[in-house]
Amino acid sequence: MKRIFRIARPVCLVLAVYVFMISGPQQAAFAALVGTENVLEATHVQSARDRVRQLMAREDIQTALANQGIDPQEAQARAEALSDAEAVRLADAIESLPAGGTNALAIVIGAILIVFLVLLITDILGYTSVFPFTKKHR
Repeated sequence: MKRIFRIARPVCLVLAVYVFMISGPQQAAFAALVGTENVLEATHVQSARDRVRQLMAREDIQTALANQGIDPQEAQARAEALSDAEAVRLADAIESLPAGGTNALAIVIGAILIVFLVLLITDILGYTSVFPFTKKHR
């Protein structure tokens, strides 16, 4: 009987350590449903990143960056380092901005408003007589 305990004790110790090693570091897995919003958001982020990559790959953009003294490879690396929200915001801004860089309608309306205000002030001061609804102060 003592001989069996002498053999069984090291085997039991090895088996106990083995069982502890197998069961110890494992963590429980948690599963959850993936919402449609998460999937759509991931798709939107990926398409925004693709738009930014396509923009940075254009030759005219790289030429403009080089003219400004910016290394196109560094600009590409910085574009890749954008967060998801920044990439989406940049892609949306690219889509909404006009090709020339300014909104022509806003410039025309601003110019008309400035001309109207200048004429109104000069008409009120009595230098011009453009608007019949102003009262002349002389």
